[in-house]
Amino acid sequence: MDGSAGISRVASSNGDLNPLVARTGRHQQRYQHGYRLVAGCVPYRYRSNAVSNCTDIRQMIEVLMVTTQGGPGLLFPKGGWETDESVEEAACREAYEEAGVRGDLKGFLGTWDFKSKRQQGDCSPDGLCRAYMYALVVTEELDSWPEQYARQRQWFTATEALENCRYEWMQRVLDQCIAYLSNSNNS
Repeated sequence: MDGSAGISRVASSNGDLNPLVARTGRHQQRYQHGYRLVAGCVPYRYRSNAVSNCTDIRQMIEVLMVTTQGGPGLLFPKGGWETDESVEEAACREAYEEAGVRGDLKGFLGTWDFKSKRQQGDCSPDGLCRAYMYALVVTEELDSWPEQYARQRQWFTATEALENCRYEWMQRVLDQCIAYLSNSNNS
């Protein structure tokens, strides 16, 4: 998990490269000890209007969040980690499919366990998920992407993003991302 993975196109289930098709289904999902394994990221960019002598990373970056497919709330791109990809590839794929961005993974933020109400009973009887989350610096924001009609994306300051996180565990992910970027920025 060196954080250098990136993908430019996503393979469809029949092996053809198709840049505008999101993977669906659970037949290639990874499970471990009753947990569905998911990968995701906190997409961020440096603000163009950030003051050059600013040292607070929260003032220097914006983070990208997406709407959920099934209701209110904002979250970071994440989804199933499949058997034919690395965790880093899965995180990049989810950023592409859900948020329409490509970028470079800059750091592994950690793992978080959560219970998914939506996925309850789907191969994991209790709906338990384990998320592997990364910081992803956005290098490209696409005009078209697989879930553009199912989700909206919006850039927020780090403070606004903390206030808008649908789930408490995602607030902890963002806190960890801010700490990681602060340490990276000061070294």
